[in-house]
Amino acid sequence: MKTAWVFPGQGSQAVGMGVDLQETAIGQSKFDQAEEILGWSVVEKCQGNEEELSRTLYTQPCLYVIESILVDLLIAKGQLPYLVAGHSLGEYSALYGARVFDFATGLKLVQSRAQLMDGAAGGKMAALMRFDRDKLEQAIAANPDVVMANDNSEQQVVISGTPEAVDSILSLVKVKKTVPLKVSGAFHSPLMAQAAQEFEGLLASYEFMDAKVPVLSNVDPTPTQSATILKERLIKQMTGSVRWREIMLQLPQEGVTHSVEIGPGKVLTGLIKRTCPELKLTNISTIE
Repeated sequence: MKTAWVFPGQGSQAVGMGVDLQETAIGQSKFDQAEEILGWSVVEKCQGNEEELSRTLYTQPCLYVIESILVDLLIAKGQLPYLVAGHSLGEYSALYGARVFDFATGLKLVQSRAQLMDGAAGGKMAALMRFDRDKLEQAIAANPDVVMANDNSEQQVVISGTPEAVDSILSLVKVKKTVPLKVSGAFHSPLMAQAAQEFEGLLASYEFMDAKVPVLSNVDPTPTQSATILKERLIKQMTGSVRWREIMLQLPQEGVTHSVEIGPGKVLTGLIKRTCPELKLTNISTIE
């Protein structure tokens, strides 16, 4: 049995997530370490109010810490994946799971990323469900101020760009359902170029190790274990599209038979179920 570990990103957070992980020595030690690095308590934020937890500044570090603890608990039980992938912020948890960097390095990077993204303003993102893909791609290609930020599945994508450009696409393409995302900026678009440039400078000072297992990256779903390539892909991630649909289609190609979503919610499991119905699916979000 070949198992893929997949890690959700922003949008999967929920009040109360990960709180039970304090009951384990691994969890408590990681929560303590995180508080020293961040200057605030992940457990407190996860038990606080939804609005604060949903702020990029807090969401991203909280998800990374919880997903990393779950990884450590699985590894302590002798479980190892055949390959890993993460959705947007989840890619950092995937890289930690593949041992590309240690817990502290990953958290420092995630904290910086969250600060830069939280400070980005002037953009808009919207999730689209059920549409004519050809028409949507043509409309996006004709508008330089909007991109497909997340290609989540055949019938679900997120577009990102200037508010005018996003509204223009929505007026041109018939969509069954549209959900505006509660974010400050146009993530995964060229509008994040300045933040991405600052982040690239930070990334340069951290050492990456070759991955223990192959990683499918958001900007390139081809599996690799090369530290150099994984770092290059991470640099492109802030302005590049999350190619999740292609990542899912790659799983059976790699011989994967089982997908385990590690982290809160079942967003990725739902997407994989519809895209690769032959895979066995599991969710792990609590000690139980």
